[in-house]
Amino acid sequence: MKKTKLIFWISTGLIALLNISGLFFLNSPQAQEGMKHLGLPNWFHMELTIGKCIGGLIIIIPLIPPRIREWAYVGLGIDTLSAIIALVAVDGFVPMSFSPLIAFIILMISYISFRKITSNQKA
Repeated sequence: MKKTKLIFWISTGLIALLNISGLFFLNSPQAQEGMKHLGLPNWFHMELTIGKCIGGLIIIIPLIPPRIREWAYVGLGIDTLSAIIALVAVDGFVPMSFSPLIAFIILMISYISFRKITSNQKA
């Protein structure tokens, strides 16, 4: 159980850091150019960044009910898979198009360890 909690907190901390830190780079030229490259409007970039920040906070705060945390995992997973699809659609099948896959794998590690922890608490 101790190992599972350690894996959970490390992976969840990484995911939260990735998602919450995006708020600090909301108006950076690189972020603006990245969305322009994908053909997405600026309002969508702002909405997506705020949603990812909220999702990152929800999965890291222990007092949030498990059901709500699960939905945050779903939202972050959809966002990450959508990023892969968008990059492949614009840039094709190049290695950089699959860079969000790393975040998705860490997200899955966090979710699986979260489920192990919550299922052990019910027993």
